[in-house]
Amino acid sequence: MPELLIELLSEEIPAGLQVPGADNLRRLVVEALEAAEIEFADAKTHGASRRLVLAIDGLPTVQADRTIERKGPRTDAPEKAIQGFLGAAGVSLDDCETREDKKGTFYVAVIEQKGQPVKDVLAEIVCDAVDKLPWPKSMRWAASRFRWVRPLHNVLAIFDGAPLAGGIDLDKGELAFTDQTYGHRFLSPAAITVKDHADYVAKLEQAFVAIDRDRRRSTIADALAETAQALGLSVRNDPALLEEVSGLVEWPVVLTGDIDPDFMELPAEVLTTSMRKHQKYFALEQSDGALAAKFAFVANMVADDGGAAIVAGNQRVLRARLADARHFWDQDRKKTLQSRVPELSNIVFHAKLGSVGDKIDRMTALAIEIATHVPETDKDRVRSAARLAKADLVTGMVGEFPDLQGTMGQYYALAEGESAEVAAAIAEHYSPAGPTDKCPSAPTSIAVAMADKIDTLVGFWSIDEKPTGSKDPYALRRAALGVIRMVLENRLRLPLRNAFASAGGLLGVDDASIYDDLMSFIADRLKVHLRDEGIAHDHIEAIFALSGEDDLVRLLERVRALAAFVESEDGANLLTAYRRAANIVRAEQKKDDEVYAGAAYDSKLGENGVETALWTTLEGVEANAGASVEAEQFADAMSSLAQLRAPVDEFFDDVTVNDDDADIRRNRLRLLAHIQQVMDNVADFSKIEG
Repeated sequence: MPELLIELLSEEIPAGLQVPGADNLRRLVVEALEAAEIEFADAKTHGASRRLVLAIDGLPTVQADRTIERKGPRTDAPEKAIQGFLGAAGVSLDDCETREDKKGTFYVAVIEQKGQPVKDVLAEIVCDAVDKLPWPKSMRWAASRFRWVRPLHNVLAIFDGAPLAGGIDLDKGELAFTDQTYGHRFLSPAAITVKDHADYVAKLEQAFVAIDRDRRRSTIADALAETAQALGLSVRNDPALLEEVSGLVEWPVVLTGDIDPDFMELPAEVLTTSMRKHQKYFALEQSDGALAAKFAFVANMVADDGGAAIVAGNQRVLRARLADARHFWDQDRKKTLQSRVPELSNIVFHAKLGSVGDKIDRMTALAIEIATHVPETDKDRVRSAARLAKADLVTGMVGEFPDLQGTMGQYYALAEGESAEVAAAIAEHYSPAGPTDKCPSAPTSIAVAMADKIDTLVGFWSIDEKPTGSKDPYALRRAALGVIRMVLENRLRLPLRNAFASAGGLLGVDDASIYDDLMSFIADRLKVHLRDEGIAHDHIEAIFALSGEDDLVRLLERVRALAAFVESEDGANLLTAYRRAANIVRAEQKKDDEVYAGAAYDSKLGENGVETALWTTLEGVEANAGASVEAEQFADAMSSLAQLRAPVDEFFDDVTVNDDDADIRRNRLRLLAHIQQVMDNVADFSKIEG
């Protein structure tokens, strides 16, 4: 069946926009095909530095006939409105049907539309898709008012082996659809005529363009590994850089260069960041993991001299970059971190939350308080680390390479004679920066990192700058996840609500609702974090609902004990009985306009032996479960609840709750309410779904 091939050839598209651009092109065209009721078999995309490509296979040559319905005005609408609708739809009143809805009877125009040649429909679809293609930033060029991510040079649009009619309206002229494309800008710049996707891919390959992104990526990765191995080295793993470079070249050629030995005294992070950020170079390592005095890069050119001139040029550029880095390194060490701390008052953290200097003051006080909950913590080291944590923000190196914040602070602190623990805390207080990032485990690092994140969370909550939907400009979800991970991975017995209140006090905030809302936010993040463990969100909610539970270590142990209990036969059956009791009590309370929950049960009215047995068991379970919870033996608490299963089952089998005697009935409802109360002291079972 016929195939549609689209290629949008432009100036170099930023690497990070190529895949989203190709995906959006596919989405827009596919949605338009579906709206036009044109079926197809497959749609695949390619993205490269100068082109977005879409190939759609299995299209028909003629669009199927279809019936289109257009809703019109009500039948009692003014005649002028009815005639206007008929004129716009191109039908007469005889072509309309009447339908009814809540608002009355209205006209519906039923239009039988004969299918058009698909090539005519596609021309309009392609034009519309190119015009609507969304970009974070777009530009105009020449005298045209047409906007796109980069100047658009050529639009290849072939259907069934021939170019579509028409073209893209550039406002000041038209970029006609064609069956031609162009190869590598320097190695094969001549026009190429193609007839379909297979022909397109093959001819571009001959013209030094590897159009398949996955193939380019694997080609680069393999060539890097082979080249490094030949030198007795290995390539430092950097998937993000590999992905980016795959979008920068059309015909990858891997080359290597030398790093001037004079620069090897710089910290390895400075070398790799400078190479990566500015030049997109790959770092090479020795067998022991140390940085080698060589680098690898990917050229977009096959050179007659084997790349010697390209290598020399890149070495020259890198030498200049590293000379700048060495200058920052030398100048930064002329001042101590401590002497830089006052400069932080000149950096605004947030207009409503003061400067970074203000944040450091709060962090220091909060970190010292948190340290009391972190075993083996030296408060003097915590104080030093917190004070110096962000001092490197005003250094030249971090000003040039923001990604090195914390890392450079560690190097400078060590050079100034600070302890290794304080220096490590400066580097690690930003961690964890994501779900896969390593979590701080040293006591000083934990205290400072926790203080930083809690101050941020409470601060932005206090000025009502909370995440909304997909928007989280201050990375507060990441901060919350960092708090959760540090608590759980280090088994930190930190009462979070108290920590939030302490942070609020340092901010001059005294609003309990802020801390309650933050705890709910933490609960939501915890649900996401524990999803991979297979822990159900309602089990977390059942424990979080208990008043005052803000110790995440204890909470997680309770959640796991609850999950095991609910999955057991006794737990499942008791949960069913709990819901039955809750439903009865709720219904009778509403009918009687009386609250039975919390009302005392009178054991003297329990004439039925089964009822008496249940009350006796319930008293014992309440005491034992309470003691187990107090001792944090949560599995034992659940085992105590399991003792209720048999007497509760017998009660529902043998006892009539709604007894004719009003006092007995009321007493039995209080008994059922007390069952709920005893179970809810261990977990809020009403939160468990299913």
